[in-house]
Amino acid sequence: MKVAICGGGSVGTTIAGDLHLSGHDVLVIDKEPDVVERRRRDLDVTWITADACEVSSLDAAGLASVDVVVAATGDDEDNLVISLLAKQEFAVPRVVARVNHSKNQWLFNESWGVDISVSTPGFITAIVEEAVSVGSLIRLLQFEGGATHLVEVTLAPESPAAGRALSDLELPREAAVVAVVQEDHVVAPRDEVVLREGDEVLVLVSQDGEAVVRQVLVGE
Repeated sequence: MKVAICGGGSVGTTIAGDLHLSGHDVLVIDKEPDVVERRRRDLDVTWITADACEVSSLDAAGLASVDVVVAATGDDEDNLVISLLAKQEFAVPRVVARVNHSKNQWLFNESWGVDISVSTPGFITAIVEEAVSVGSLIRLLQFEGGATHLVEVTLAPESPAAGRALSDLELPREAAVVAVVQEDHVVAPRDEVVLREGDEVLVLVSQDGEAVVRQVLVGE
């Protein structure tokens, strides 16, 4: 797989290193010559000094031939521009964008060319909430430009799902249970699995079905 990473900072370089170790063809684009010169000594991938917000730069870098673009700069405006250009000008199949400020999360959707957005602050917040919240629906990750979420619910004693088999839950068509964690063990979501108080239930659901999932698992 060929991946272009726009932004050679610590985040972009870490992603590039991991993908390189996994055997992928990695290209990193950064507009700061000193950053490129310094980083290329430590990481043996293709480095290009260019402004990833300019169509001509992306064209010269061969963006039309990549499978995935990662917009990983420290500026949300730049990441949105990069995502839009990658999708509309070069028809890149998959565009992943970094969200630096949670308040901008709502912008990172398909209208800006974003297939998947990743917000480190938002993810950390979700992990904290997941660790301390029982009986609440927590969003962990979002996909397809924000239209689909991976959510988690730790079942409270009063949950209407406690004591019921997965096959008996009236989940919407837009939702699918992907895993259940019972007593620190991951359980495959088979129809006969009976949910219990304290179980962690992970569900992949679209925005349209989220309210129903909350009603089924939380009871709100």
